[in-house]
Amino acid sequence: MKDRIYMDFAATTPVAPEVMEEMLPFFTENYGNPSSIHGSGRESRKAAEQARGKVAELLHVPPRDLYFTSGGSESDNWALKGATFAQQNRGRRILVSAVEHHAVLDACKWLQKQHFEVVFLPVDRYGTVSPETVEENITEDTVLISVMAANNEIGTLQPVREIGEIARKHGILFHTDAVQAAGAVPLDAEEIRADLISISAHKIYGPKGTGALYIRGGTRMDALLHGGAQERGLRAGTENLAGIVGFGKAAELAAQRMASDSARLTALRDRLIHGIQERIPGAVLNGHPTERLPNNCHFSFPGLEGEALLLRLDLAGIAASAGSACTAGSMEPSHVLLAVGQTPELANGSLRLTLGRETTEAEIDEVLEVLPKIAADLRGMRSGSW
Repeated sequence: MKDRIYMDFAATTPVAPEVMEEMLPFFTENYGNPSSIHGSGRESRKAAEQARGKVAELLHVPPRDLYFTSGGSESDNWALKGATFAQQNRGRRILVSAVEHHAVLDACKWLQKQHFEVVFLPVDRYGTVSPETVEENITEDTVLISVMAANNEIGTLQPVREIGEIARKHGILFHTDAVQAAGAVPLDAEEIRADLISISAHKIYGPKGTGALYIRGGTRMDALLHGGAQERGLRAGTENLAGIVGFGKAAELAAQRMASDSARLTALRDRLIHGIQERIPGAVLNGHPTERLPNNCHFSFPGLEGEALLLRLDLAGIAASAGSACTAGSMEPSHVLLAVGQTPELANGSLRLTLGRETTEAEIDEVLEVLPKIAADLRGMRSGSW
């Protein structure tokens, strides 16, 4: 029996045993540089290309249009900066949702310093971007629209298909950060009319430090990293061969297991959501009630502090988070929760519980036993009744 209950799969996932087994030979035996022309290098190149095909299949894209990176943050930065600089003669206006991951938001803030115009699109109370709002903000100098496929904090699925159609109709590039969505919900690049898609291995039971960016064929892009001819001259740096091979296996497993994993996790997620709503008075479910990731459960608790909840849960052997792992330790309230209309006080009382392949019904029941007691205890302390 596990000593701890892990409910932070949105932050990262364990490397699947099958993935680890696939990777190991590329640390010790098949360690050739994929760019070398000798036999060892050619074997490594073959393995990397096989992995590229598996990852490409997860997005239903041609392997030649998939480029390996160091992870989701690099992919987002490359998508935003590479696309806008390549298109700047046409225009310098970018549309992004207000609830994007900081890899997108901070890249946009940097672009503002380079004299690009960035419009941060508002969302409704569920964190959904309206396709009508997107279209209303398009001007003749708009060159890029970036809206994530699924929110990393509150789990809301965005109407990327409709937004992609609008972008394609106006001849504007469309990027979607699919780091949380890939492997969890079906993604077809052509169906959603995406020109650029960011994904990451460690969110789908692959290794950390490996990601990919899909760039639709014919899309003009500037390189983000310079210094070598790797990735067809667009992304310099010796390839992380073991990571790429692991990413390929993780993507293959995700494609095979998506339907069954989604059904099981949705049932567990709903059990957890309903249990919290029944047992903790005033609990506010964040994100869309139905159009959300299968594994995401996010609440705000009036009168409580998220940090106190996390510490008490941790002491009870339960790992959770208040939001994005990339902003852990920040004292600022979540930009996502502020964007959906919450007060800073309510936003600071948030808790994210995300499930994974290892999550069991017994673990859900244990959390539903422990969390309400912690909430009641903390409320009692705040009211001075301890």
